[in-house]
Amino acid sequence: MTSTFHTVLLSKARNLLPGILLCIAVTAAAGGLAWLEARLMGRAWVEALVIAILLGTLIRSLWTPPAILQSGIAYAGKQMLEFAVMLLGASVSALTIIAAGPLLMVSVILLVIGALTASYLIGRALDLPAKMATLIASGNAICGNSAIAAVAPVIGATKEDVAASIAFTAVLGVITVLILPLVGDFLSMTMSQYGTLAGMTVYAVPQVLAATVPVGPEAVEMGTLVKLVRVLMLGPVCVVLAIIVHRAGQKAGGAAKLGFSKMVPWFIIGFLGMLTVRSLGLIPEMILDSIKLVAGILTTIAMAALGLGVDVRVVARAGGKVTAAVTLSLVMLAVISVTLIRILGVA
Repeated sequence: MTSTFHTVLLSKARNLLPGILLCIAVTAAAGGLAWLEARLMGRAWVEALVIAILLGTLIRSLWTPPAILQSGIAYAGKQMLEFAVMLLGASVSALTIIAAGPLLMVSVILLVIGALTASYLIGRALDLPAKMATLIASGNAICGNSAIAAVAPVIGATKEDVAASIAFTAVLGVITVLILPLVGDFLSMTMSQYGTLAGMTVYAVPQVLAATVPVGPEAVEMGTLVKLVRVLMLGPVCVVLAIIVHRAGQKAGGAAKLGFSKMVPWFIIGFLGMLTVRSLGLIPEMILDSIKLVAGILTTIAMAALGLGVDVRVVARAGGKVTAAVTLSLVMLAVISVTLIRILGVA
């Protein structure tokens, strides 16, 4: 029995390893390019994650990986990504956010709901497919690339949809970091108000730091806190989307009635579990950075895998509409954020 198990396991490993190694190689190249970018420009404006998916797409457009690599690429693009999303839960502590008070929590919940709805409607109005519109809306409302990567398997999005959404969202994310201080100056915002604006509009946590550090420590503190509340919304949003997708399948006659554990993907349950364990203080601080590092590496490998499976012609055809959807969604997010800041009376 043990011998048979080992034989099956070895066979599966041999089947998956070549494709996974290719994805790791692309990831290493992306990391090297990000490092070079940081050395030359003082900061990696384009993250290794984004470089990985673009590099994978470039390789795929010039060369079609043979059959021996396909299983490993598919595994890296799905299972490794799901495990990375689960680990992402350890990066958020609900206790820190709750300590900031209910007003902040309620305002960010309203922001995410409003931004999700507005961005999705914008995408559909521009005739984007429902799944791509959902990806763009999720990335815009929550946390950019990480949200897109987490939502994609929940709604069954294609590799092309993910590649296009991440590529164009990443570009707008960098532009946002560059122009946001000008917006803050134009609106005569205090450090606290500007930090709140950055936390509500900028996609990734490192980008929040890039946008707020030049302004001052109060802006950094507020921006980081607000951003963490947005990240906290990733789990609930994925759960709601999973239930919506399942119910849509039921109505179409394509899905049997299932319990909650079947409707909600295992990695979202894992995400919420990791978040709970972190919030209870059961994860030693010394290993939190390692967990975040592993999650980041696995996500980047998964993005390389998605790129290696992307038909660049499909992405190119979606380019204009996706750019318009992401841009208009970002503008709408900024408008909602400024309105909330004024209504809440942030000093």
